[in-house]
Amino acid sequence: MNMPVVFEPTQEGAITLVANSGRRASSRRSLRMMMSSAGRRVSLLRSFRQSAAQLGADLSIYGCDLQPEWSPACIEADKAFAAPSAESTAFIPAMLEICEQENIGLIVPTIDTELIAFARARDKFAALGCHVAVSSEQVVTMARDKLATARFLSAAGVHTPRTASAKDVLRGREEMVFPLLAKPRHGSSSRGIMMVETLNELLTLDAKEPYIVQQFIPGREFTVNLYFDAEGRLKCAVPHERLKVRAGEVEKGVTLRSQPLADMARQIAVACKGARGALCFQVRLAENGMPFVFEINARFGGGYPLTHHAGAQFTTWMLEECLNLPRTANDEWQSDMLMLRFDDAVFV
Repeated sequence: MNMPVVFEPTQEGAITLVANSGRRASSRRSLRMMMSSAGRRVSLLRSFRQSAAQLGADLSIYGCDLQPEWSPACIEADKAFAAPSAESTAFIPAMLEICEQENIGLIVPTIDTELIAFARARDKFAALGCHVAVSSEQVVTMARDKLATARFLSAAGVHTPRTASAKDVLRGREEMVFPLLAKPRHGSSSRGIMMVETLNELLTLDAKEPYIVQQFIPGREFTVNLYFDAEGRLKCAVPHERLKVRAGEVEKGVTLRSQPLADMARQIAVACKGARGALCFQVRLAENGMPFVFEINARFGGGYPLTHHAGAQFTTWMLEECLNLPRTANDEWQSDMLMLRFDDAVFV
């Protein structure tokens, strides 16, 4: 295989092409990690850096993306690589090569489309001494399929909006009352979500890609961020209300202690065998106070920075596990922590 293309920011912030640097001698408090499909996840990268500083660890953060020169997180990383598409058969071999050449000890996936590939190849990375922060293939496959997620939640006794495939509704196998919330069955980041009023509208959508439809539950919307340790035990659940959302990510949010949501998190954790690291689920709180879960994401959620600043530092706990340090994961965090996001920029 050809040597991966490597981009390394200079001190002035420019991008230059450099050769691979080879292995670094390992130590208990030294780690090289890779943020895969790093994109715009600068806040997550900075959270890891802050956690490493608190632990007194020497952390080098690498990034990869299709075009790292256009990725703010890759620009801010210590080194960045151009990688194939996560859905390409070349993706895992390329990532294995980078990890072996650069002595990467931790990979943190950030987008849904790469989770199944990483879950299936986890043992291959482990053979190189690299831990991939991903749940089991069974968990990520369920979370990537919104119809499978609804069935999983129902089987676990968790309240979820009534859900059916668009095809079953169109063919008369499922009776649903319009209007309905239509979503791409394997979508993410709120892509393609819309209300549909008629069968004809649904037919037009489903012709493009597989869709599901859900009963719409009016009410307040929450994300609950979860952290599972290396043994699969739920250590922390942090709900935040999504006060304002832009492009699928929370722009204004506030943490909230909620016993019903905490109970629901434990209920999901019991059923979610194979969950590891950071996950989150989306909830609507109906007008009668009943919570309905409508989505699970088997990765760091876009609103994780709010959880981090409220004191639930998943990045710290993940580094503790990788560096074999005493574990401090806990469920003590600050309620009523408000996050107000704003646009920022990286200049090259």
